[in-house]
Amino acid sequence: MKVLIGTQNPGKVQGAKEAFERYFENFEIEGIPVSSGVSDEPKNDEIYTGAKNRVNNLISYSKENDIDADYFLGIESGITNLLGKWVIVNIAVIKDKNGYESWGYSPAFPVPDKYVQEILDTDLGQVMDKIFSQHEIAKGKGGIGFLTHDKITRFDLTRGAFTMALTQFVNDDIWKD
Repeated sequence: MKVLIGTQNPGKVQGAKEAFERYFENFEIEGIPVSSGVSDEPKNDEIYTGAKNRVNNLISYSKENDIDADYFLGIESGITNLLGKWVIVNIAVIKDKNGYESWGYSPAFPVPDKYVQEILDTDLGQVMDKIFSQHEIAKGKGGIGFLTHDKITRFDLTRGAFTMALTQFVNDDIWKD
């Protein structure tokens, strides 16, 4: 089985791989960088839109390059206040080769008011790099790794979001639209 993910970010690729390993034995996963078509720090609805755009751009890329795949994955991290408080969340979108789409959320973590505007103006990775005196924190365990003292990392958030998205694929027709 071939799985394509619309990023080469090691944390996102590893998290997706770990989610698929929970359900499938023989598969390969390949990261291909494609555009999300949204801002650098997606806000609210842009988070889902960015993940879905990655999937659709990945499908176009695979057709143009004659790559056969069984699943196409996209994930986007962003900031949202749709529940009244600012949080960071990941949204994963999966489409199978037949065009069926599912999606899932990761756990969300709160953003102190003092950092909201800076995150909106730049992106979470830059703010976390500054806070923790790191470089490209988002490509490893992520800022959440620092915030939780390595109890939860970017791999965990990504794995969780993809595991939630897989619920519609691994339960046959009982949990599909």
